[in-house]
Amino acid sequence: MNLTPFLVVWIMLAVAVMAMIVWRKLVASHEDDNLHVLDGGGAQQATVQTALAQKLDVIDKWGKLLTIIAVVYGVLLGLAYAYQGWIATSRLGA
Repeated sequence: MNLTPFLVVWIMLAVAVMAMIVWRKLVASHEDDNLHVLDGGGAQQATVQTALAQKLDVIDKWGKLLTIIAVVYGVLLGLAYAYQGWIATSRLGA
């Protein structure tokens, strides 16, 4: 059994996880950690920060989900590779 197509899918998942990390970093770079309550535009800035926090929450949710999928898929792929090797060595010994 050839596991190369499955390996390509896993690599694509890993690249997608890395892209989510970069995307989150780019979105978070616009985040302002200070709350500007006393400034004249405090309400508008609070709205912008709330929208940014919600966007980061969505990115985090999908990033965690994609990471879990990539890890589980990778473990299953590793087990399939080990099983394939075990079958190949048991045939040689028989």
